[in-house]
Amino acid sequence: MAVYRVFEALDELVAIVEEARSVPMTAGCVVPRGDVLELLDDIKDSIPGELDDAQDVLDQRDTLIGDAREHAETTVAKADSESEAVLAHARAEADRILSEAKAQADRMVDEASSHSHSLVEDATEEARRLQTSAAREFEAVTGRARAEAQRTIDAANNTYDKSVADGIAEQQRLVSETEVVGAAKSEAERIIDAAHAEADRLRGDCDVYVDEKLAQFEEILTGTLRSVNRGRHQLRTGAGMHDYVEYPRSVDEPARDSRGDNSRSRETSTRNSYDRDQGSPLAV
Repeated sequence: MAVYRVFEALDELVAIVEEARSVPMTAGCVVPRGDVLELLDDIKDSIPGELDDAQDVLDQRDTLIGDAREHAETTVAKADSESEAVLAHARAEADRILSEAKAQADRMVDEASSHSHSLVEDATEEARRLQTSAAREFEAVTGRARAEAQRTIDAANNTYDKSVADGIAEQQRLVSETEVVGAAKSEAERIIDAAHAEADRLRGDCDVYVDEKLAQFEEILTGTLRSVNRGRHQLRTGAGMHDYVEYPRSVDEPARDSRGDNSRSRETSTRNSYDRDQGSPLAV
């Protein structure tokens, strides 16, 4: 409200000056002194005290600005110093943590490598043991098959010899009798043909028996190799090895191919040996 009074008093003062009588031959005028002084007193009294305070602030502006600038520079310098100290401490702590993490990682890698080497050695030893056991089983099965085949061949040869001897004896007996010469020849040929058929049948049974034994042994070997491969795969999976680690090349495919070729070659050689090496009676 005091500010409004100042404006009102100024307006009244302007009105008094405008309405005052002019002094002839001059630019001056005659105004009522009492009214003007009263208005000036009202203006003086109506001026708020904040103006004085503002003038004091203006008078002390340079001092306040200097103090504020000095305080700001001090605060900035202190903040810079503290930030550098905090940054240095953070860098030192980061270097320490990084060093400890690297050492921990190297230790874990060494432990994993040692464990994986141990697992690989155990798996290799187990594979060798299974291979040795499989070889012994193969030799045992092959030996039994050969013995059974030889026994069957011997029995066939004995049967063949007996049949031939009986046929020859019967043929000679019939030949001695002139009235049954034709019948004797027919009976002798029938007996010889029967002997040949029996020999062929026994030889076929022998081949089937040997083939079955070899197939059984092949299944045993295949199951053993699958067990070894599964064990190796589980060891590789359990060791937690990275993708960039190169595992040893699996030996199951070439081993399986070589075993298949060896099995087929052994079957062929065995069958041929029955026809070629065991004597001529089965080849008649």
